[in-house]
Amino acid sequence: MFKPSFYNKNDFPDHLPKLKALYADLFAEGKGFRAKLVKMLTPHLDIPSETVDSLCKAIEYIHNSSLLHDDLIDQSPLRRGKKAAWLKYSPDYAVLAGDYLLAKVIQILSRDTNLELVSYTSQTIMDLLEGEWLQDTIKKNPQINFEEIDRIHELKTASLKKWCLRAPFFAINNFDPKLHSKLDELGKLMGLLFQRADDLLDYDIRNSEGKAILGDHNAGYMNSFAIYLLKDASPSKREDFMQKSTLPEIISFIGKTEFANAIENFDAWNNTLIDAYQATLSEIRTLLSKEQSKICDPLIPIAKLLYWR
Repeated sequence: MFKPSFYNKNDFPDHLPKLKALYADLFAEGKGFRAKLVKMLTPHLDIPSETVDSLCKAIEYIHNSSLLHDDLIDQSPLRRGKKAAWLKYSPDYAVLAGDYLLAKVIQILSRDTNLELVSYTSQTIMDLLEGEWLQDTIKKNPQINFEEIDRIHELKTASLKKWCLRAPFFAINNFDPKLHSKLDELGKLMGLLFQRADDLLDYDIRNSEGKAILGDHNAGYMNSFAIYLLKDASPSKREDFMQKSTLPEIISFIGKTEFANAIENFDAWNNTLIDAYQATLSEIRTLLSKEQSKICDPLIPIAKLLYWR
C-alpha cells in the first residue's frame, strides 16, 4: 500500500487508536501532490531537510483536514474509493480528526519555522473556510457568474497552491513583496486551471479518471463549465438547465453541436490562462538568484498537466 512520505503514524498519540486508524485510512491512498510541489522548490533554496519535511506535513495536513470536513458537509459517501471517514467512524470523529490536523499544523510550523509563516498559514486556513462558506451560498443558484465562482475557487483550491509556492520562501526569511505577489498570482492560475479541468469531468469530458459524473450538477451547483455553457442564456433557461438530471438530457438541451463547440472554446479560453502562467513564471525567474531561479524549471509543465490531464 502507498504510504506518503509526509505521513508518520508516530506523529499521533497511541492512546487514541481510533484517531490513528482514521488517519491511516485517510492518508493511505493520497497522492501527496502538494507535498511534491513544495519539494520541487526546496532543493534550490537551501532549506534544511527537517524544515522541508515540516512544510510537506503542514500542507498535506491542511489539505486532508479540509477533505474530512468537506466530505461531511457535502455528505459525500466515498473518499479515494473508500467509505468516507464521517460514515466509517462517525461525523463527530471526522470533525475532531480534521481539527486535530489543523492544530498539528500550527504546532509543527511554530516549532520549525517562523511567525510570518504561521500567520500566513492561518490566513490560508481562513481562506479555505471562507471558500467553503461561500460555496454553500451558491447552491441551487443558477444565476452565478464567473467572478463569483472564480473567487470561490481561488479561496478553496488555489489557496493551497499559493501556500506551496510561498511557504518555502517564508521559511528562508525571504519576504520580498514583489516576489510573493507573483508567486500568489502563479498559485491562483494553478488553482483555476485545476478546478476548471475538474469541472469538465463532471460532464464526462476527458474523464480518464473515471470520476462519477454530474455530482456538482445534481447537487445543485453550477460549476465553471456550466456557467460557460450558459453564459449568454436567459435566467429561465439557466433554471431549466439545472432541472436536467442526465448527461444525454443536458446535451440535448444545449444542442450536440453547441455542446462540442463550448468544450473547444472553453479549452481555448483556458489555454490563455496557461500562457499567463508561463509569463508569470518568467517574471518570477527574474526576481531570483541564478541558483534559486532553478525552481522555475520543474514548474514549466505544471499548468498544462493540471488542465490537460
